[in-house]
Amino acid sequence: MWSSLSLLSLVALLVPSQALYFYIDGPTQKCFFEELPKDTLVVGTFKATQWNDQSRTYVTNPDMGIYITVDEIFDNDHRVVSQRGSHTGKFTFSAADSGDHRLCFTPTNVPSTSGILFSGAQAGGIKFELDMIIGETSAIESSDKDKMGEVVSKVRDINARLQDIRREQVFQREREAEFRDQSEAVNARVVRWTLIQLAVLGVTCAWQLSYLRSFFIKQKLG
Repeated sequence: MWSSLSLLSLVALLVPSQALYFYIDGPTQKCFFEELPKDTLVVGTFKATQWNDQSRTYVTNPDMGIYITVDEIFDNDHRVVSQRGSHTGKFTFSAADSGDHRLCFTPTNVPSTSGILFSGAQAGGIKFELDMIIGETSAIESSDKDKMGEVVSKVRDINARLQDIRREQVFQREREAEFRDQSEAVNARVVRWTLIQLAVLGVTCAWQLSYLRSFFIKQKLG
């Protein structure tokens, strides 16, 4: 027998998009059924939190995991989803044919607890928040394509900015290379001029020494 909470969850999920939550006693498996037409895409996002006695609230447990299964009841319980993940995440599947599907959620790495009442509200060991979008594959894919289009547009903008940055870097390297060439040319001219000055100075010194030598020789002979 299904609890009243399970029946309410089932009714809530009959609409195309519905957010709901329910409580799970520790690692107990929680299931409900959903009748889906053929080629219906189901996209679900979930978040599980664990009851904390000290704070008396539901808090995030990073060690907790969630095991998700989806079985086709009409096809001898053929399993179409078997997914293990963290306490928060997303799952998707498409109905291959019309019929009842059983969706089950099982917390892992959590202690066993029993549901109790706090302030008149049902409280179990785990609070499971579920948001499911149930619709035609084409409609959801269209929404996904719109989001992908936005992502592609942003990627193109980033690529354009990167191209601008690359062009600026190339321009700066060309300017640096030009400045380096000019500096090397100036240094080469300075070196050549210095060598010419040294050569002229050397020739002048040699001529002066020769002249003085001749002058002193003439003075001695006179």
